[in-house]
Amino acid sequence: MTLPYAEPLTVIAPAQLVVPEPPRRGEEGGEPCFPCSDHSDDNLIWSDDIWTLHSPGQTALPGSVWLASRAHFDSFADMPPDVAATFGAVCGRVELAVLALGDVGRVHLYRWGDGGAHFHVWFVPRPLGRLDMSGAHLMAWEDAMPAATEEQIAEAGRRISAAM
Repeated sequence: MTLPYAEPLTVIAPAQLVVPEPPRRGEEGGEPCFPCSDHSDDNLIWSDDIWTLHSPGQTALPGSVWLASRAHFDSFADMPPDVAATFGAVCGRVELAVLALGDVGRVHLYRWGDGGAHFHVWFVPRPLGRLDMSGAHLMAWEDAMPAATEEQIAEAGRRISAAM
């Protein structure tokens, strides 16, 4: 795996600490929670009683999707037992749906909780044969690659929805 940048890279000093941290979306004092909003269906491609699956909007990797809980909670530590009982199975279904797009080497599952306080995970397809994009470097490559068209992203969403 490699980064999408020419050498030499220069190490910079870390930013100053920000304590207390500012509130995230969905926390008291923060912006409204998107998955709980009236607009959460705007990018919805599939749902059931517990989970919603969304298109990311803009991406360089069509087939990228994010899965959110219908119930508002923040993390695995807060996940209600009935939701936890379905998590592995729904993740398997999403992975198979993304793989069914074809030309996908692996489907990576990521969880970043810095932006919003509503439980969500990302499924990101690594293009088949792109070993330089393996692992955590995939997201650096995604930022450096040309954006996919709206139609490419929508078509991937339709196919994933049909496979779910």
